[in-house]
Amino acid sequence: MIDPRFVAVGRIVGVFGVKGWVKVYSDTDPPNNLLNYSPWYLSHADGWQLFTVAEAKPHGKGLVARLHDCQDRDQASTLVGRDIAVQRQQLANLAPGEYYWIDLVGLSVVNLAGLELGKISHLFATGSNDVLVVKPLCGKEQWIPYVPGRYVVEVNLSQGCITVDWDLEEDPGAV
Repeated sequence: MIDPRFVAVGRIVGVFGVKGWVKVYSDTDPPNNLLNYSPWYLSHADGWQLFTVAEAKPHGKGLVARLHDCQDRDQASTLVGRDIAVQRQQLANLAPGEYYWIDLVGLSVVNLAGLELGKISHLFATGSNDVLVVKPLCGKEQWIPYVPGRYVVEVNLSQGCITVDWDLEEDPGAV
């Protein structure tokens, strides 16, 4: 569901208890940052549906929340599987050279030789650095470490392109 006004930041992954609480997976870093946002917008067949967070807290390794007007387990179960988004204007302004992952997805990736390697399909964290997953038009997907100054030479959002110091012979398993 692409709508530039919203940024997906998590999803509802289950129900918690019998009083309308849900289990939440957070894509924010750190995960508890999701609790700083309200309202939430949940994915819906027609776009995004506004929900006010009545209560939310860390629980174990995850988060749990109760949304306003969600009073029981049956109501909560209808929310499972829905993405959670916030309005882009709710996100913090970033320092120069910092980017939200969502802004990198879909960008073309070009190496220093001018060869287009493909487009960024998604990113993932490894603990030591993030990784760009580049889907080529044909051939094998490339995993490129997101390490500015080493592999990532330039990010140009206005041109929709990332320049990387990456050769197609690089071993994606070396990430």
